[in-house]
This record gives sequence, structure tokens and C-alpha cells, in this order.
Amino acid sequence: MRRTIDWADGAVVVIDQTALPGAYRLLELRTVGELVDAVKRLAVRGAPALGAAGALGVALSAHLDSDVRRDAELLAHARPTAVNLAWGVERALGKLHQGKDAVLAEALALLDEDERLNKTASAHAAEIVLAECPRRPLRLLSHCNAGRLATVGWGSALGVVWHLHARGLVGEVLVDETRPLLQGARLTAWELAQENVPYRVQPDGAAAAAMARGMVDCVLVGADRIAANGDVANKIGTYGLAIAAKHHGVPFVVVAPSSTVDTKLADGTGVVIEERDARELTGYAGTPITPEDARVFNPAFDVTPFELVTAVVTEHGRFAP
Repeated sequence: MRRTIDWADGAVVVIDQTALPGAYRLLELRTVGELVDAVKRLAVRGAPALGAAGALGVALSAHLDSDVRRDAELLAHARPTAVNLAWGVERALGKLHQGKDAVLAEALALLDEDERLNKTASAHAAEIVLAECPRRPLRLLSHCNAGRLATVGWGSALGVVWHLHARGLVGEVLVDETRPLLQGARLTAWELAQENVPYRVQPDGAAAAAMARGMVDCVLVGADRIAANGDVANKIGTYGLAIAAKHHGVPFVVVAPSSTVDTKLADGTGVVIEERDARELTGYAGTPITPEDARVFNPAFDVTPFELVTAVVTEHGRFAP
């Protein structure tokens, strides 16, 4: 499958990201309920991919002659932090008055656009990285997954790696494992291996030590929501990475399509942070790893203040808060 998420034979088809890297499995989602469930359990994830899921979900509802606005509401609130999900829903809904074929056409146009815009954004970011980092080849650090699997088909932050690798400029990528669901160890490492990019997986807690040892030239991350002032909501642990990068003088570059910018949000304090199920922390592979009565703080995201960020980059280039 060329794309992470697509439309085929009346169904939304996604790569099941919960199965990787052990198995490459496609899911055919034929009801909005199935799509919402896939979003909530992270079978499809990543802000740009969620935007596509929102738009395709509206198209699916329209083709099933369902209550489209009710289904749109369910989709838009399936995950609260990534602004792209509600954006994709609203964009497809805007064509509902023209009929279900117009809704599907808009959703498919969004998919094409996502690939194009992320490729452009990451190309801009690659030039910024080269300007900020004189050393060659580059040693890059990634957190979570901002590659093809997080988008329709190219990648945002990891798209920068594809551009630089094609030019022979990547020495190594240090991949944060990204607790507790291991999107780095499972997904980013898998993508890098597919493209024969040298990489090493590291514990999240090793990132600052790697910077202190001079092993990192630049940190590259994606975003789930960017406030008007440039504050960035991204996978939990991003804020700590930015603090460490600032301390060690390591450039910290955020890459995302402009659909991730929430112009209605003045700053990051207004971002709704999703809290995940406690069981993601209290057990591993079905085995309890904490005391039975352990209480849990499990936010899926955090907010990085813009003053810690070297550049936020979209398809338009550097984002100006």
C-alpha cells in the first residue's frame, strides 16, 4: 500500500499501526464506528493522517446515507489534541450540500494535498537544518513518529530525513523509543530500516545524555497542534527534549503542514491534552508491572513554548508567530 490511509471500494483502508513492526496489516473500515475505533486505539495516528481520516470518515458516512453531521461530531472528537482531525472533518463537511460524490472528491483532494504539502514543508526544513548545522554527515534525533505512517504518504519531520538521506547527508538517526506506546521504536525505526537509513533506538531518558556527548546535531519533531504564538503541542516528552536541546545549543526544528496551525488558539495554554488509559503504563504485553493500586499520570502530549524552538516549518517556510 503506497499510502498510510486511502479510499478503496467504498471503504477507508489504513495500515494498522498497532501491528507494526511484527506484521504489516491493512484494515478495511466500512463504518464510521470502525474508523473512530481505529483512531482511538491508534491503528491510524499522526496529525496529518488524522486529518485525512476525518475527511474520509465524512465521505464514508455520506456514502452510507447515514446521519453525516452526527458521525462528523463523533469523528471530530475521537482524539482532542490534534487539530487536523476536526479540520479534515470540517473541510469535507463543507461539500455536503453538493452531494456525496463531492464530499469524496474533497477528501481525496485532501489526501493528494497532504503528500504534496508535507514534501514541500520538509524540503524547506531540510535547508534550515543544513544552514543551522555545519557538520556533515548529520546526526539527527527524532521523537515519536512523524514519517509516512503519521501522514498520508511522505512524512513531516521524518520527511526531512528522506530529503537529506537522498543527498547522502545523514550519518545516523537516534530514535527515541517514545514511551509508553513505543511509536519511535516500533514505527520510526521500521520506516528508517525500510529506507536503509542508519539509525539507533535509544531510551527517551538517554536523549539529553546523547546531546551532552555531542552525538546530536539537530532534533526533528512533528506537531499535533501549533498555537498562533508558535507554541507546539506534540508527543509527551517533546518539551523535555526542547529544554535539553536549548541547554546544549542543539537546533530544535518542528515540521508540520499549515493545517496543524490553530490560529484560533492564542498560545499553548489552551491546548486540550489527551490523557490515555492507565493500563498503557501499568502493564506491558499483558503483564502487570506496577503495584495493583498504582495511580497514573499518562498525558499523550505536552506543549513546548516557542522560545525553545529554533524553527517551526510548514509548506510556506518558517512560521512567523
